[in-house]
Amino acid sequence: MKFYIASSLKNIENVRLLAENLKSLGFQHTYDWSIHSNIDSITKLRMIGEEEVSGVLAADVVIVMLPAGKGSHVELGIALGSGKKIYLYSSTNELNEIGNTCTFYHVDSVEQRIGSLEELINSVRLDFQDHH
Repeated sequence: MKFYIASSLKNIENVRLLAENLKSLGFQHTYDWSIHSNIDSITKLRMIGEEEVSGVLAADVVIVMLPAGKGSHVELGIALGSGKKIYLYSSTNELNEIGNTCTFYHVDSVEQRIGSLEELINSVRLDFQDHH
């Protein structure tokens, strides 16, 4: 299975931990945006953006980890529009609080996962084993 993780830079350690765990299970990471730092030009930003779009489109599953920034929500939109399997992850129930939520967090093709990172990893692994 190929995966892409969308999140904010504030969440970079959890993004890396999730990616390493999924790769250790044999899953393929389509693009790792967390390797970039000090993006100092529009040219670099454009290049990374193209890679992120390609990464989302190449993935079988897109995992959106909250907190998520503007770019993550664009990636969520690309995933929704292209019919990808989507997990929306939060360690808290904030994504179901009316003041913190987004309409797209509640559409049928978005599966919410609330709990620990370990629970998310197990859920993705089990879902993949059950369906493939």
